[in-house]
Amino acid sequence: MMRFSTLIKNPADWMRGSGPHSEIVMTSRVRLARNLRDYPFPGFSQEQQRVDLLANVRSVVEALPEMKDGFSDEYVNLSKIRKQVLVERHLISREHAARSTGCGVVVDRKQSISIMINEEDHFRIQGIRAGLNLRSAFALVDQVDTELEQELAYAFSSRFGYLTACPTNLGTGMRASVMLHLPALVLTDQISQVVKAVGKIGLAVRGLYGEGTEALGNLFQISNQHTLGEKESEIIAQIEKVIEGVVRSENMARAKLKEDSPTHLRDQIGRAYAILRHAHILSSKEALNLLSLLRLGADLDIVPDCDRGLLDMLLLEIQPAHLQLQAERELTPDERDIMRAEITRLRLQSIAPPVNVSHSESPPPTGGSFQETNDE
Repeated sequence: MMRFSTLIKNPADWMRGSGPHSEIVMTSRVRLARNLRDYPFPGFSQEQQRVDLLANVRSVVEALPEMKDGFSDEYVNLSKIRKQVLVERHLISREHAARSTGCGVVVDRKQSISIMINEEDHFRIQGIRAGLNLRSAFALVDQVDTELEQELAYAFSSRFGYLTACPTNLGTGMRASVMLHLPALVLTDQISQVVKAVGKIGLAVRGLYGEGTEALGNLFQISNQHTLGEKESEIIAQIEKVIEGVVRSENMARAKLKEDSPTHLRDQIGRAYAILRHAHILSSKEALNLLSLLRLGADLDIVPDCDRGLLDMLLLEIQPAHLQLQAERELTPDERDIMRAEITRLRLQSIAPPVNVSHSESPPPTGGSFQETNDE
């Protein structure tokens, strides 16, 4: 199997690739919750039962064709920082990272598939793709799920479908989620309307690392909340339809910003560029929000010839655990902020500054939500 250092040295396929609407939709993920028939759910089991289950199933998971030459380890062998790096790469959940004995993870070589063992359920099988690509992400996990079910006895009810620890996952056991970059909807103060509209049709909107987390860098996750009585294809089709609508709204907001407040927009992006290129101290929150503006500038060709993939990799590289892994020691918050600024300055050396504003442009209107949003 692959060593941890090799896994982290190589960017995941979804970090390097692009897909439909990838300027706004960063990733699509599909996760399946599965349990075994003859074991209690992890939350109701004894430690030894979890240890036994891990010992019995880990080799089965590792033997899957998709997991050949992948990464596999038990959490007792992984440091807190290494587990947090896997969280920052969206390969394991925050809740799973907080556990140790009897827990483990297997990740394929491309980091497109990860299988958490003894999370809330015995298995959490996740597939991730770049752009709006839920069908492709589902195809990944569906194949792995089929292969596992041929080897292991799943807990399944003809009435309720796949049995899960949380009743909201009953049925298909599937959660489909999309990570979106929505800076224009935030800047034009429309994001709350979008969140409310999405919530009304039964979808959840969360922050960067899921439930209970903040939408740093204008990044939002939208996912289904119910799985019982619905087919996987129906759930995916519904989410895709909603995401297409959100993408249209974001594109309209971007066009409105360029038309109504071009000078102000370039000012915000120019300030973000200047701080990122020259700052010597950057907090995680500030860096993510400034990189969000720079990414918007790249999408709108205000920052010319800017590689969006470079920015997306940097978003990951400056996360706290990634910084500490690179430093090979635990860092204080101040040390992380200094190192984050140093890496950001280095990585953005090749990025040309935003294009100058034409003097023929009319000045932006005074007041309004766009200015108010950025007064902080």
